[in-house]
Amino acid sequence: MSKIKYPEEIEVSLKTWVKLARTFSTIYRKASENIKSFGLTLPQFAVIEALGHLGPLKVGDICNKMLATGGNMTLIIDNLEKLNMVKRVPSKKDRRVILIELTAKGQKIFDDYFIQHAEYIKNLFSVLSLEEQKTLGNLLGRLGLGIVEHEKTSKSK
Repeated sequence: MSKIKYPEEIEVSLKTWVKLARTFSTIYRKASENIKSFGLTLPQFAVIEALGHLGPLKVGDICNKMLATGGNMTLIIDNLEKLNMVKRVPSKKDRRVILIELTAKGQKIFDDYFIQHAEYIKNLFSVLSLEEQKTLGNLLGRLGLGIVEHEKTSKSK
């Protein structure tokens, strides 16, 4: 069995991609398990978290925060509404706009569980020092923004 030798830039990029994908998969699985213990799915919890931090939002704004599609978000919000955790409220500023906001039950879920989840995530990341976490966050931010910027310049050519 022959091993194809790629240039170092390709080898490093591929290995980094695999490590990033595996790490994301592990963290996502662990975070989902933790949130499931609260009786919620990860997308449901993400909506509650966004509303808990930012207050009432339009569905489109929630989609942008969560990188989700409108159809999927409608289903998530419908399910949260059935659980009496969110409600749809007409905007006082623009009658065409419907805002999603937490109910008292949804606010209690946020108040009771967000800090527990934040502590859980902190513990997952505790294998890295605080400085390493900051460095990783900065590098991932640079990578994400750099890819977006590269896409923009590639499309304009």
